[in-house]
Amino acid sequence: MNRIEELIAALCPDGVEFKTLGNVVKMNRGVRVVKKQLDQIGKYPVYQNSMVPLGYYNKSNNQGDTTFIIVGGAAGEIGYSDVDFWAADDCFALICPNNLQSKFLFYYLKAQHKFFFSRVRRASVPRLSRTVIENFRIPVPPVEVQREIVQVLDAFTALEAELEAELEAELEARRRQYAYYRDRLLAFNGRADIRWATLGEICKSVSSGGTPLSTRTDYYDGDIPWLRTQEVRYMDIYDTEIKITEKGLKESAAKWIPANCVIVAISGATAARSAINKIPLTTNQHCCNLEIDPKQAEYRYVFHWVSKEYEKLKSLGQGARSDLNSGLIKGFPIPIPPLEEQARIAAMLDKFDALVNDLTSGLPAEINGRRQQYEHYRNRLLTFPEAER
Repeated sequence: MNRIEELIAALCPDGVEFKTLGNVVKMNRGVRVVKKQLDQIGKYPVYQNSMVPLGYYNKSNNQGDTTFIIVGGAAGEIGYSDVDFWAADDCFALICPNNLQSKFLFYYLKAQHKFFFSRVRRASVPRLSRTVIENFRIPVPPVEVQREIVQVLDAFTALEAELEAELEAELEARRRQYAYYRDRLLAFNGRADIRWATLGEICKSVSSGGTPLSTRTDYYDGDIPWLRTQEVRYMDIYDTEIKITEKGLKESAAKWIPANCVIVAISGATAARSAINKIPLTTNQHCCNLEIDPKQAEYRYVFHWVSKEYEKLKSLGQGARSDLNSGLIKGFPIPIPPLEEQARIAAMLDKFDALVNDLTSGLPAEINGRRQQYEHYRNRLLTFPEAER
């Protein structure tokens, strides 16, 4: 019997009391700040709609050792800060009483992230309601048990982070090797037999999509895959985070595109990233969708070329957000070797890319395996028999 089992047997042999979160913690909604009030470096991180600080502020509204939850944007994400911070209006700080350790609460809620994600209302800005959080039931074991679990999970997390950092470093080295290999394969060095064209010239069609009105609930939670630019990540796409309805499709500018298009993001921070859709789907208006003419080019060859040219494509961005547009994408040059050579290049790069990026093989699989091992161990520690009322 380990130390935690001994404590549970001694302190709560008849089970652990479960309570709704709203009856245990004080939920403090953050206060809105705007970017012009923030600095890139500073004393207090500001959490708004993601786990990445929006910036830094000269004031804090929450003390360190506080768990928080994001309710807009990256809704359902669970965070913990060991330093004082500023919670903005899409961030709820969970203030714990003396009988509940904040770090224990963080670990428990983190283990339940799938539940919170399942309750997020999917629209143009995903949101999680306060009621869902307040009604969520949590175990409240004796503080001694909580402390022991936190100590074990802190140690395990530190070890996991060290091992994962080593694997990430190796993965980054493989990525650099892949980039070098890709650039060599796609450097044609003035060959006379290479025809140059534009992306628009080698396409059967070029299209963008649209966004159904976010306030119309009847437009969302359907069965039509709808792709946003944040999901365009240099990979094959087999599903989308958000689905729209047939009505949302008909009453918006969204439209179907066939499988195996090369999709290029054209907006803001995501501009110039690319992906391939392996299923028919719809997209928002910030995706430029290239349906490649198979008589002229292999779509996977085009994808690898566009990925290689990311920096050049991104540099063409215009305006304050450096946005691209379909005209810039269609006018971008691409070398067109014979189809047989395109297929050979694409096949070689696909194999190397799978080693680097595919979650079913190579180093990413090992990293993912370690994460699953950690989650399994954490979940076992955080599973308690419930006391009878």
